[in-house]
Amino acid sequence: MKKAYVAVVKKADALFQAASFISHIENKAEYEQSLELMNGLMEDYEHNQLLIKVLSDSIARWEDSAQEFARFNKRVANIKASEALLQILMEQHELGVADLPEIGSKSLVSKILHGERRLTRDHIEALSKRFGISPALFF
Repeated sequence: MKKAYVAVVKKADALFQAASFISHIENKAEYEQSLELMNGLMEDYEHNQLLIKVLSDSIARWEDSAQEFARFNKRVANIKASEALLQILMEQHELGVADLPEIGSKSLVSKILHGERRLTRDHIEALSKRFGISPALFF
């Protein structure tokens, strides 16, 4: 192996010895360390992009599998794209259930947000026009 590669391997080994959680988080303490490190790395995003990518993948794997996130992950998995997008639009534009005449009554908007009813094609077209977004985002 060439000298340059040996030096890279040694530096990588030292990094993973000091902070093995960069590539694989084992417990909550390492998860918290990874979040702290991520905050620091983000201050110079351009310079730290590769390390941010590796660390963000490690964080995502932990959050997808850790018991402390199980309830949240289950809830998120059950949210339909159209409901989630509607909620985001309402939050961003500070709208209540009465502020969406494109859909109809407050009770209908509430039922859609709670998954009891679905947005129709007409609703989606009207909302897309109002907010200047692609109808495809609702699917």
